[in-house]
Amino acid sequence: MDDQGCPRCKTTKYRNPSLKLMVNVCGHTLCESCVELLFVRGSGTCQECNTPLRKSNFRVQLFEDPTIDKEVEIRKKILKIYNKREEEFPSLRDYNDFLEEIEEMVFNLTNNVDLDDTKRKIDQYQKENKDTIQKNKIKLTREQEELEEALESERQGKEQQKMLLQKEERLQQVMKRKNKQELLDQLETSHLPASILLAQHKGKTTQIEVKVEKTRPAVTFSTGIKMGLHISSVPVAKLEEALYQYQPVHIETYGPAVPQVEVLSRLGYLNHVRATSPQDLAGGYTSSLACHRALQDAFSGLFWLPH
Repeated sequence: MDDQGCPRCKTTKYRNPSLKLMVNVCGHTLCESCVELLFVRGSGTCQECNTPLRKSNFRVQLFEDPTIDKEVEIRKKILKIYNKREEEFPSLRDYNDFLEEIEEMVFNLTNNVDLDDTKRKIDQYQKENKDTIQKNKIKLTREQEELEEALESERQGKEQQKMLLQKEERLQQVMKRKNKQELLDQLETSHLPASILLAQHKGKTTQIEVKVEKTRPAVTFSTGIKMGLHISSVPVAKLEEALYQYQPVHIETYGPAVPQVEVLSRLGYLNHVRATSPQDLAGGYTSSLACHRALQDAFSGLFWLPH
């Protein structure tokens, strides 16, 4: 990221860490200062491709590659027009063809391939499906509003829960201070031994904590476990099971016995087998293993009588 910079003023993030790069609709980058300077009247042309631009066309660059920002913006615009859903198609194949068509248009617009044909195709689709696009747009807006309402309700619930917890903590602190002050007063005035007074104070403190814990609202973590829930520390009973013992697999080939992998080289089987390269060894391939499997295939099913 440090070598990123403005192509006009040549300022880089390495020399100016606070440099803010902006990307326009054609995927080319300028820093914020150059955008303010070149588009002081609100409009102008791109320094690299001469595309007519307005100042509002520039956005903060989010990705290291400005082409990705361009693709994201194009995809947003395309999906606002091609906003049909799977249930609106007669089959899954038709829906997949629709998605593939969207990807093709995004690719063309991002990489400047068949721009005129692609734009003409989008305009034609927008005219032919104007009512459907508007209907789905309203439906999507309604769903977003419901989702935002649900998120807001959840946020308010968490805020109320947080306030209750803070209130309980303040109450607990007040009760602890009061109990501590009572202990100090008793130590000054009482004739009882200090050990007994300390034991009584400890008992009262425990009662206060238990009382506060009972009145505290339950908080559920994302795992489903409630805060304050007592979890037993007793170890789980260990199951005694027999250890797994490997049994070599015996494959009946109904043919002559194949020599063991270890003796193939000594018997001359590997003289005409390709040597193993370092790349093969990294993947677990060896010449002996390949030769052994080839011999298994060759000998399999050969009915024979030993002499």
